[in-house]
Parts: sequence; structure tokens; C-alpha cells
Amino acid sequence: MKVCIAEKPSVAREIASVLGANTKHDGYFEGNGYAVTYTFGHLCTLCEPGDYKPHWKSWDLNNLPMLPEKFKIKVADNKGVKKQFNIIKRLFDKAEVVINCGDAGQEGELIQRWVLSEANYKGKVQRLWISSLTTEAIKEGFENLKPAEDYDNLFYAGFSRSIGDWLLGINATRLYTVKHGGYKQVLSVGRVQTPTLAMLVNRHKEIENFKPEPYWELQTLYRDTLFSYEEGRFLKMEDGEKLANKVKEHEFEIVSITKKKGTEYAPKLFDLTGLQVYCNTKFGFSADETLKIAQRLYEKKIVTYPRVDTTFLPNDIYPKVKNILSKLTDYSAFTQPLLNKKIKKSSKVFNDKKVTDHHAIIPTGIQTHLQPAEQQVYDIITKRFIAVFYDDCKVSNTTVIGKADDVNFKTSGKEILSKGWRVVFETDGSKTKGESILPTFTKGEKGPHEPSFLEKQTKPPKQYTEASLLRAMETAGKQVDDDELRDLMKENGIGRPSTRANIIETLFKRKYIKRNKKQILPTVTGIQLIDTIQNDLLKSAELTGNWEKQLKDIEKGEISANTFIKGMKRMVDALVYEVRSEKVETRISAVNNKPTVKTKSKSKSEKLIGATCPKCQKGQLLKGKNAYGCNRFGKGCDFLLPFQFADKKVSENQYSRLLSKGSTVNLKGFKVDGKSAEGLLRFDDHFKLKLEPKQTTKRQIKAGDTCPKCKTGTILKGKTAFGCSNYKTGCDFRVSFYKT
Repeated sequence: MKVCIAEKPSVAREIASVLGANTKHDGYFEGNGYAVTYTFGHLCTLCEPGDYKPHWKSWDLNNLPMLPEKFKIKVADNKGVKKQFNIIKRLFDKAEVVINCGDAGQEGELIQRWVLSEANYKGKVQRLWISSLTTEAIKEGFENLKPAEDYDNLFYAGFSRSIGDWLLGINATRLYTVKHGGYKQVLSVGRVQTPTLAMLVNRHKEIENFKPEPYWELQTLYRDTLFSYEEGRFLKMEDGEKLANKVKEHEFEIVSITKKKGTEYAPKLFDLTGLQVYCNTKFGFSADETLKIAQRLYEKKIVTYPRVDTTFLPNDIYPKVKNILSKLTDYSAFTQPLLNKKIKKSSKVFNDKKVTDHHAIIPTGIQTHLQPAEQQVYDIITKRFIAVFYDDCKVSNTTVIGKADDVNFKTSGKEILSKGWRVVFETDGSKTKGESILPTFTKGEKGPHEPSFLEKQTKPPKQYTEASLLRAMETAGKQVDDDELRDLMKENGIGRPSTRANIIETLFKRKYIKRNKKQILPTVTGIQLIDTIQNDLLKSAELTGNWEKQLKDIEKGEISANTFIKGMKRMVDALVYEVRSEKVETRISAVNNKPTVKTKSKSKSEKLIGATCPKCQKGQLLKGKNAYGCNRFGKGCDFLLPFQFADKKVSENQYSRLLSKGSTVNLKGFKVDGKSAEGLLRFDDHFKLKLEPKQTTKRQIKAGDTCPKCKTGTILKGKTAFGCSNYKTGCDFRVSFYKT
């Protein structure tokens, strides 16, 4: 039997229908030699800290950093998930081959590989890789199944991403929460969400600290057309006033008219970020809403896979274009002129080098009834697709120079000579930004005019909207308006197109950001968190973009997952050391914290005596003559906590802390081999006490380590001291050799 595993029940149903697996069972479809089962998102997850070491469950600075040697996965702790996983495992046990039908992307690959791994499946695996859910696409996909090994690097990239997020998210969140969190305030810190929040906070502060400066503009109105002083604005009022008074006394004369023909290309096809930006600007949809709508359109088979980061199509799509256009009968007024001639093929649309796993979002040709919001999104995807096969728009860009006395003024405008692709969007009432149509001027003509001399002020940058924030995430915070340059920077963007909406939603849920109409503003808590984080790397959009580039390189097989994970571990280790050493302590309170009712604390004796035995988990702790012990002592449990350990008395409070948090605090007065020692007590694997020596505040520096100051250079060993390899570019880190 061939077992197919899809990511959602709805997708499994479509695949089963095409394969003829029409008998429905609990958790799968069967028939024609196939069983088609499904996950519902992540059935398996990375293990939690407490799954590696019991004391890691406790949020305690002494437990940080948590750096597992080998990362493990587990089935999510949910009855429905476990039931479905067991169904899948039983099918795998009977399978001659498993066909991975997960979403054709990094996350889809990760979800299914984890299930295969946790089910301990060792047989043959093939991969279904499709960009739409039409019957034709599914059939074609099954005729061209790929070896699972072709997608190993995609899995390694997804696995590395998850581990990177675990390492930084869990360690940094616990670190800042314990060090700086107020009452019941968890300070969530993440690899992508924190630099995104930092961009919002930095913009907010730029605006708050902005001091407007005055400037003056000299303009004049001639034949209902506004001309501006050719040399720009004035920074001193008196300079402009002289010219303003001068031009009042003279007629306005047209000096020159320059026309330059130009070409305007159709708007690019949509990638996910472009679609989210357009829908936020035009319809006010959030990024998350747009993604959900696009996903529904995909599952209804009417558009291709939406979680993409390219605006291009591969060349093998070109032969299918005419067929897709012919099926778009609701748009026949636009498609008919194209179907009567050879379909245009432009390198601005078709480029194999710009397409990796998937191509731009386009319609499939299937049409169906849609909800209003779905129709709006589908309509613009379809019109963009149609428009790229129209002729280019031909324009004439006109620049007119006029003068009053010897003072020159300038205006410019556009004349559309041939509409080309613009006819597709005419019904939208859309107009190109800054577009103006000029009247016909003649060189040498003169006439009266109305000059004006206006005082204006410089304006602060604008607050982010969801659209502009998405673009900033795409370019790692750099202001980029050019489409070609933006394409080049995508590899270094913050997050993936499919995750950016979720990152923004997470910041809303954490109450780090809020909406003000279309604007996104940081809350007091969000600002306090960014101000508290002294480590610039955690807030760096550029560094996060660099991580994203490394993950892309793993996907391409250019670097190993191990290299990325080791780098993340080094950074987390340095971060924990740095923050634990900070002397400044701030406490961040939750937004709108409700007052809580105080409960009576337990007496000291109640904390330990009567507590559940940590070893057998069945007995209770009693106080004896020389130790605390389990009441099942002699009945199979030998757990003891002696009143004195290594010649030092240990208080009941410290043992209570050991049980609840995994360790005591650092204590002085122990004696080991006749010498005084300081450290904290923990349990070993057999629940016997062990002394963990206190961590020294100074760590041994070695050549080759990451520089603890700039975090980008490496430590070099000189004649008398250690220094940073970035000393030429400004890093002054230097430590003299320790005396021996």
C-alpha cells in the first residue's frame, strides 16, 4: 500500500479524490492501492527545556544558558494530535512507500519529516511537489514524484530555523523575564520579533524627538499649472523674499519645452509580501488576513501556492498561459485581445534563475463564487496576471521651464501616448502617484501669473503602517523603493514571507504594539523592553537578515546546519553572560495589569515537609533526626536531604528552592578536599546531592572566541594582550594576559 501524508484534511481530500481513494476512515482515506492521511499543522514539536533536564523547567538564571547537545522532537501533548499520530504510525507500518504531500515549502517539509522521524519510519519516501491543487496539477505531480533526498537541504534549513528560534527565544525570554520582568510579566524575546519591535520603537522615537525646521518655497501659477522655483527651497526667508518681490513685477514667459518618450512596464506579479502590502494599502486588510484569504483561495484551487518570495514565473509555465487566460471568462473583456495573437513573453515575467521552489502567485483558470474579501484579493491577483501579457504603456514625459524676469521656474507632467497594460486597471479608477497632465504650452508665450512665497516646515518620518512595516522587514529595515533592488535584498530580509504576518500578530498579542487607525505604534511595554535590552545584536535587523541569508544558504547546500546552530549557541552563551553581569536592573510591568488578590503564603515548614518526593513521585517528605527523607524509605525509595552537606548546614528554605527551582542559590562555607568552596546544590541523575562550583565573573578568553564586545570579530592573541580582529574598524576590546 502507498501511504500519502498531506498537511491538512482538506488537501488530503483533494488528493484522495484524484487518486481514487474514496473510502473514508477515521483519520484517512483509502482506495485504489492508496491510503491518504494527514496532519493538521505541527503534530510534532521540539522538546521543551524540562524534557532535557528536570531542573530546566524552572525559570532560574542559574539554569541559563540552556544549550542541548542534541535537539529532540516529541508528539505534541494533545489527545487529538496523539490519536491522529497513532493512525499515521499504523499506516506507515504497513506502507511499501510513503509519499510526502506536505505543503511544498520549508515549513511543510519540516512538519512531515518530523512525523516520519517520530514514527520511526525507515522505508522509501517520495515527494509530491506542486504549486496548485487543481486536478491537473495533482495528476502531473504524481506522474513526476521526486526522491525525498532532493529536499534534504530544505529540511535542514527548516530544522535550523526552529532550533535557532528555540535557542534564542527560550534563553533570552527567560533571561530578560527573570532579570527585568515585573509582576507576572513575561518578556518575550525572539530572533525575528525583537528586531521588528526595535524598528517600530526607533521610528517612534525619531518622530518624538524630531524638531521641525522652517524653509520657504517660491511658486507661481500660470495657466492653472503650478511652477516651482528651479533651484528648490530656501533656508533663509530673506533670500526668497527678494526673488518673490522681483517676479511680481514681470510677466511669465515659457522658455523651453522638453519631451522625452518613455516606457512604463506592467506592475510585477505578486509574491506574498507584495500582495500583503497592496491589500493593506488598498483594502485595509492586515497581513494575517491577506495570508488567510490567499490560503483559502489556494485551497479552493483558484490561485497557486501563496507563501512565496518571488515575482517571476519559470519558462515551463509559458505554454500553459493561453489555457489559463482562456478559462478566465469573467475577465473576457481583457483576455480576448490577448487570445487573438501570440502571447507576449518577457524576461521581466519569465526567469528560471529568479524562481526556486515556487513561482509568483497567479490564477489557475478555475473560477468559483467567492466572499467579497476573497473576490477583492482574487481580482487583483488575476488582473496583475493578465496585465503582464499586454503591451507596455508608452508615455511622453514633459518638462517645461518658464521665467519671470531672470528667475527660472519648472514643472513636469506626463502624457500617455499608448495605454497598453493600463486598460486592465482603468475600471479601478487608479491613477499613478504624482501623475499630472499638462496643457499644451508654446515656447515664447507670455502672460500674467500668480506668484506665492510660502513658509513650510520639515516633516518627521511617518509612523509605520502594516504595509510599510512588511516592506521594512523584507529589506531588513533599509528604505528601498526600487523593485529590482528590493528583489536583490530579499535574501537578507527579516523572517520569511510566510512568517512575517505571524510575527506582527505575535507582537500585538504580547501587547508590545497597538493600532492607531492604519498606523502601528509601540506600547509603553514595547518601548521599555527595547530600552532594557542593551545587547544591540538582539535588536539588529541587519544581523537577523544575515541569519536569514544563512538559512537560505543551508537550503542551497552552501553551508551546513551545524555551522548555523554552533553560531547561535555561541551568541546565546555570550548574551547570557553579558546580561547576568549587568548591574542595572529595571522592572517592566504589563500593559493594563489588573490588581491581583494576595494569597497567604505557606509557612516555611509547609514548603518542604509534606512535599511530594522528587524521586519516586509517590511518597511525601518527612523531617528526621539528621535529614529530610521520603516516607517510603525502606519501601523502595532511598531519597534523603541531609541537614549538613560537605561540612555545611543547609537550611530548609534552600532545600525548598532546590525542589522548586532545580538548585539552591550560591552558598559559601562548603569544604571539599579540606579546602573552602562556594557553589550551588543540584540533584544528579540519581537524585543525589552534588555541588556545582560558583561560576567566576571573568571567563577565560581564548584566541578564536567571538569578541564579547562587538560580537562580530574574533579574539586574536598578541604579544601582551588579547584583542579583537575588528580593531581597525573601531572595536577597542583588549584584555592583558592574566598573571600566572
